[in-house]
Amino acid sequence: MSAEVPKLRFELLAREGEARAGRLHLDRGTVDTPVFMPVGTYGTVKAMTPEELEALGAQIVLGNTFHLMLRPGTETIALHRGALHGFMGWERPILTDSGGFQVFSLASLRKIDEDGVRFRSPIDGSSVHMRPEDAMDVQRALGSDIAMAFDDCTAYPATLREARESMQRSMRWALRGHDHYYRASAPGGAPPGHLFAIVQGGMYESLRLDSIETLSQREFPGYAVGGLAVGEPEDERLRVLDCVTPRLPVGRPRYLMGVGYPQDIVAAVARGIDMFDCVMPTRHARNGHLFTAEGSINIRNAVFQRDTGPIDPTCTCSTCQRYSRAYLRHLDHCNEILGVRLATLHNLHFYLQLMREIRAAIAGGRFAALAARVLATPRRLAVPVA
Repeated sequence: MSAEVPKLRFELLAREGEARAGRLHLDRGTVDTPVFMPVGTYGTVKAMTPEELEALGAQIVLGNTFHLMLRPGTETIALHRGALHGFMGWERPILTDSGGFQVFSLASLRKIDEDGVRFRSPIDGSSVHMRPEDAMDVQRALGSDIAMAFDDCTAYPATLREARESMQRSMRWALRGHDHYYRASAPGGAPPGHLFAIVQGGMYESLRLDSIETLSQREFPGYAVGGLAVGEPEDERLRVLDCVTPRLPVGRPRYLMGVGYPQDIVAAVARGIDMFDCVMPTRHARNGHLFTAEGSINIRNAVFQRDTGPIDPTCTCSTCQRYSRAYLRHLDHCNEILGVRLATLHNLHFYLQLMREIRAAIAGGRFAALAARVLATPRRLAVPVA
C-alpha cells in the first residue's frame, strides 16, 4: 500500500526560451536553479570541508547510495542525528544517486535479472544483492532529501532491442521503487525526502517517449534524464534532450545526470534542464586541469613554471586572489595536498559562479548572449591565459 506522495514545491521564476530559473523548496533549505551539485560520493566532496562548500555557495550536494551502502554501511550512518547529514556535517540538502550507474560500471562483476542486480563488492569481493526496494530502503535510511529511482543504465552503443529491454526493466523497477519508497507501512513512517524518476531509452527517441509514458503511471516529484554522459557524441545527447525535456511536466524539476563541461551545462540549460552533477571539477582538479573563462588549462605544463599570474585573472575565488600558477604547479609536482585543495576550490568556485551567472542571465533576459559566449569557448586551452 502506497502512502500519499508529499508535494514538492518548485517555483519557476523566469524563463528565456526553454531556459528556466527557479527555486526548489526542500525541508533543509532552498535551492536556486539551474543548480550544480558537487559530488560527494563517499559522504565528502573530495578535499573540501562542508564549511568551505557553504562559503563557495553550494546549496545541495550529491552522495552515492551504492558506495555508502558498502562502506561504512547504513547502520553506522544511521547512528548520527540527521543520518547522512549528521555523518558528514552537511546541514543543507543532499541528493543521493540510486547506485544504478555504479552497478552499470561493474560490467564484469554483476548479473542483472528482473529481481535486481547481483554483484561482487569491489571492496572485499563479497556477494551483494541489490533490488529496487533495497535502493529505496538505503536512501530512506540515509535521510536523502532527494532520492533517485534504481535503474538499469543503458550502455552506449546499444541496439534497439538492447535499449528497449534495458529501458523496460528500468521502468518496472521505477514503479516498484516508487511503491516501496512511499509505502504507508514503511519503518519510520513517511519518507524523509522526495523520489525522482529517471527517463531511460538510450539514443532512441521512441523509447524515451515510452519511458516517460510509463513513469506517468505514478506521481514523481521530479524527473532525471539518465543514460547520457556514457560515451555518446554531443550531438546525440542534445538530440535526446530536444526530444525528452519538452515532454516532461513543466512544473517539476529536471535533472541531467553526470554532465559535464561548462559548455554541456549551458547547452542543457538552453533545453530546459534545471539540475546537474558531475565529478569533473573535483576530478580534473586532482589531475591538474583547471577551468578558466577562456577554457581549461593543464597546470602541469612547463609553460607555467615561472608564471606569476593567477589561474584566471577574472576569477574571484580565494585561490586566484592569493596564489600564482607557478606555485600551484609546484604543489602539484611535489604531490602536496594543498595543491589539490586549492585547485578543487577554484574549480568548484568556477562551476558555482557559472550557475549564478546563468540564473541572473535568465532572470535578466540575457541568457542567449551568455550561452553564445560560453559555447564559443574552447574546452581546453593549449596556451596560458592572457
